[in-house]
Amino acid sequence: MKIILLDGYGLNKDLNWDLLNQLGDCTFYDRTPVDDKNEILKRIDDAEIVITHKTPLNDDVISRAPNLNYIGIMGTGYDVVDINSAHKNNVVVTNIPTYASDAVAQFTFSLLLEVTGQVGLHNRLVHDNKWSKVPDFTFWDKPLFEVKGKTLGLIGYGHIAQKVAKLGHAFSMNVIFYNHRLKNVSEKWIKQVSLDELLRQSDVISLHVIQTPETINLINKTTIAKMKSNVILLNTARGKLINEVDMANALNNNRVYALATDVVQKEPINRENPLLKAKNCYITPHIAWAPFETRERLLDITINNLKKYLAKDPINVIE
Repeated sequence: MKIILLDGYGLNKDLNWDLLNQLGDCTFYDRTPVDDKNEILKRIDDAEIVITHKTPLNDDVISRAPNLNYIGIMGTGYDVVDINSAHKNNVVVTNIPTYASDAVAQFTFSLLLEVTGQVGLHNRLVHDNKWSKVPDFTFWDKPLFEVKGKTLGLIGYGHIAQKVAKLGHAFSMNVIFYNHRLKNVSEKWIKQVSLDELLRQSDVISLHVIQTPETINLINKTTIAKMKSNVILLNTARGKLINEVDMANALNNNRVYALATDVVQKEPINRENPLLKAKNCYITPHIAWAPFETRERLLDITINNLKKYLAKDPINVIE
């Protein structure tokens, strides 16, 4: 059985793939050109098993891979695979729904605390000898804020958002959420609201929905106009949820206080991305998922998904 790993660089650096080698004839690629359909096809041509992280597998690819039976997505989101095409071609697709929930929730609050506490800025200023030159015991170059008492609005309420909600509650924030389906919550300190109400009430808005045709450009000039002018927006979900031109304009015109995002529409980021020149914009290179323990868990579940499939008892299947 031939197994192809299309893009394992993020995991290959410091993790051991020996267990996957034991399941078949494995070929590992650090990277596969995401825009080169012919190269993708060449690499998976006679493979029965394909594992991908960010390399797209669309209908053109899936329908022309004659031996393909299984696609394992090394992540939670599954927009990199044409699920309808996979079903049509009798290809089982699995993902890893909860491997990074704790890490991403932790990172979401890291972004918020960076915006409100300015640790990075002041650390840099101290090392640049700014503190040593002032006459006082203290100084700050940017406003600092408490999160206590602020309203945290979560768009989406899956595993990650639920963990972020608990962190917000621990920081004495008022927590509300919007979800496209009604959620039963037992906690008295959280409330489900409409999207418009969330946009209107929130001091901090955090995005936790998957990328679908309905959520692409969810944050745009129309939804921004409904927000508080001093709102902080956090995005550890998908870059395409935000219209980057509209957001850059909102930041530069003081319509939004700050954006802190771990994702952008095109990754790696394009040098012409308008967010790079926007005021109060914090961008990290898609690393919320990347702690060692999180990636180790990702690898373990990836292998277990494949083992269960081979045992004819598949789990984490995308229906």
